[in-house]
Order: sequence, then structure tokens, then C-alpha cells
Amino acid sequence: MKISVIFTTYNSPVWLEKVLWGFHHQTDDNFEIVIADDGSGEETRALVESFKSQTHRPVQHIWHEDDGFQKCKILNKAIVAAAGEYIVMTDGDCIPRSDFIGAHRAAARPGCFLSGGYFKLPMSTSRAITLDDIASGACFKKSWLVENGVKPSLKFLKLTQSPMVSSVLNTLTTTKRSWNGHNASCWKADALTVNGFDERMKYGGLDCEFGGRLLNAGIKANQIRYKAICVHLDHARGYVNDEDWKRNRIIRKTSIRERLVETPAGIKQASS
Repeated sequence: MKISVIFTTYNSPVWLEKVLWGFHHQTDDNFEIVIADDGSGEETRALVESFKSQTHRPVQHIWHEDDGFQKCKILNKAIVAAAGEYIVMTDGDCIPRSDFIGAHRAAARPGCFLSGGYFKLPMSTSRAITLDDIASGACFKKSWLVENGVKPSLKFLKLTQSPMVSSVLNTLTTTKRSWNGHNASCWKADALTVNGFDERMKYGGLDCEFGGRLLNAGIKANQIRYKAICVHLDHARGYVNDEDWKRNRIIRKTSIRERLVETPAGIKQASS
């Protein structure tokens, strides 16, 4: 099964470089990287080209011109371009542990999508991570994280490396099995069935709305929160505003109330 891992980026080359090298060091080899670039500038393009010259991973850089926050639009373009039959989605600020793709592959089942989580880092720790820390896996270990500013807590269970512990935690967790844009996966055919992401939506709930339509289509959600591990780098969110949230809530409520499977503003409409 060929996998396409898709993640978005926008003018954040320092974080993007760390994420790219996280995928370079994956133990699973049968996947491609698809960068869904929401209008980044020359620095990001140069970084991607440099990475391509150094990695053995196939890389697609899907880009469109900057027109404000158009994450859903660029994600749809990336879905269409994806060569894999199975799609893993994350974000350009989430560094995957070396077994991340392998965990998604092992849990993939027909008629299901996978719901993962993340371990959120403070800004100081995010900045401290080097490419060597990613290659060695140090930045996924409690000892390194505590030494670099993360306070000890039960949240470290999210970084367990024990298959038995992760299975138990995935069974016991009360966290909802929703589509989480930072860590989720599904069959490409299922993403196309629901017509991709709703391109009317800006920041705020767009991932849950997509996942809700997968559920409406009869696709079940399985928990992989403690098996597919990534650390989430801190960043500002200057694109958040109340007007977008209000519009997005209306779209989400409509999808729920009418049990919509296809969005009326997705892949088909963009290509027509």
C-alpha cells in the first residue's frame, strides 16, 4: 500500500525543515511527502528544493499564490495530486516520531479513518530541537524534553513506546475519535467520496467538519492517539478571527443536521 503524507505550510521554513527531516527518518519506506503550501515565499521554495536534493523520499510541493488563509483549497489540491491510495494528514508544525507512518499503516482498515493526537511543546523547547535531536529520536523522550523546558506530567504517556501500553490507553481514553488535522489518516477514495475539504471554511473546525462527513458516509473512526506519535511545535495564530469561526460553525451545523456526505464547495467544484 503506497501512502501519501500531506501537510500544510505557510512561510514557516524553520519549522518546516524540522518536520521534513522527521519524515526523512521514518522506518517505513513506502510513502511520499506532499507539501500543501498555502502561498509561501521564496525561502520555503528554496528549503524544499534543498531537502529534495538530500533525501531519498519522493516529494511533491503543491503551491498556490497567497490569497489569505486557504488551507482547505490547498489541501484539496494535495489530495488530488497524491499518488498514494492511503493518505496520512498532519501539519507543518508537527514532527513525527520515526514510527509515525508505520503506525498509521499498521492500523489502516477498509471502511475506517484513524484519529491521532500530538504532544504540544512550549516555544523554548520547539526552538531547542535540532536536526540531530530528530535523527536520534531524543526530542521524543521524556528526559530530553524535561531538560529542555517541558514540565513533567501524565501527558508524557502520549509518547509511550510500549505497544501494550499504547493499546490499553487507546482503549481507555475518553478523547473523541475525530478527524484531527495534525494526525489523522484515511483512504484517498474516501476523501474523494466526501469531496474533500469545504473551501468556504477558514481556520476553526474545518478538520472536524471533514471528519463528520466521513462519518456520515459510513466511515468509522478508530483511535490511534497513543500509537502514531508526533510533537507539536509552538507558533502564533494571527489568522484567527470571530467572523471565520461564526461562518465555520454554521457550515459544521449544516453538515451535521443534514447528514451531508459531499461538501458543495470542494474538489469537484474547484475542478469544474
